Amino acid sequence: MLDIRLYILQRLSALIMMPLTLGHIGLMIYAVQGGLTTAEILGRTQGSLWWLLFYGLFVLAVSVHAAIGLRVILHETLGISGLSLSAFMWSVFLVLFFLGARAVMAVTLL
Repeated sequence: MLDIRLYILQRLSALIMMPLTLGHIGLMIYAVQGGLTTAEILGRTQGSLWWLLFYGLFVLAVSVHAAIGLRVILHETLGISGLSLSAFMWSVFLVLFFLGARAVMAVTLL
């Protein structure tokens, strides 16, 4: 039952990531072609609830998606299961989420 829930959760995270990834790539192309400096980009993102929510959701979706995917890979290649596999998945999720959240806060909070 857990595997089915994780499968669904990974697919949902992919659905969330798709438009956010396209939005991020579009923004990067706009910033590069527009010749925006780092200071100009930070001036637009700092203090913005919109960017905090956009990239916060992006970090959450990527962290969930990657942790579940790596769990599957570890199980299929090394045959690890049970508590070790769950501990690995949660560890990956927490590391990715923590690092991503720090980056989002650095870019969006004053």
